[in-house]
Amino acid sequence: MTTISNRGLVRCAGRTVTRPEVEDFLYAEADILDHWDYDSWLALFEPGARYEIPTTDYRPGWSPHETGSFVDDDWDLLNARVKRLKSRKAHAENPHSRTHRLVSNVRLSEESEDSFRVAAAFVVHRARDGRFDAYVGWYDHLLVPTEDGLRFRSRRSILGHESLAAGARLSFIL
Repeated sequence: MTTISNRGLVRCAGRTVTRPEVEDFLYAEADILDHWDYDSWLALFEPGARYEIPTTDYRPGWSPHETGSFVDDDWDLLNARVKRLKSRKAHAENPHSRTHRLVSNVRLSEESEDSFRVAAAFVVHRARDGRFDAYVGWYDHLLVPTEDGLRFRSRRSILGHESLAAGARLSFIL
């Protein structure tokens, strides 16, 4: 079991990564997503990365590939999702929802020589079709330091909801 760093830093890929550096990365990602800049968002991933949203009955330690997922994208599906969301074919997001993301409680933990885990809490407010919904949960990311900055190897959004409300849609990036 990995342990959470109490110092707010991890050693990875021959360098020290600090919690403020990771927080800035996550805040920048939230801003990119709130502005629907999906090309910039995709650039935050390393080639071969995954994007996952397990179902609301997910429990830590379960594999979302085996227990069910709202989203279980490999690299090719992630690229296809971005292409679709940028097109007019994304009817559920044409026009785009208005979103506002809050990220907090960022914690780093050791993973391997070239990657590390990040846990964080999130709230995503979404306004769409006269509705205002809040999606809450936590992130479980695997990050890789590169010469160009941090990159996602795996990005997982775990909802804290017991279930999604009738009519709730995950047609945007959570």
